Amino acid sequence: MPLTVEQIVEETRQWPPARLAELVDSLNLELHQGISADVSAAWKQEARRRQAEIRDGAEQPVDGDEASAEVRRIVGR
Repeated sequence: MPLTVEQIVEETRQWPPARLAELVDSLNLELHQGISADVSAAWKQEARRRQAEIRDGAEQPVDGDEASAEVRRIVGR
């Protein structure tokens, strides 16, 4: 029987950050494998724009744990 999402999340909480990043990268590549070159280029441009806003001080980054907690609060988990 396949693992549930909750089981996978619980298991990966124990992983070192580098291993977790490797999993995320692998899943991300698989998920976006079929995306067109135009869409990929648009996302790269958007990422660069956002990076520049943070670097220039126009926007402030949000802590990942805080963002995750806010998402859980919004969806009621």
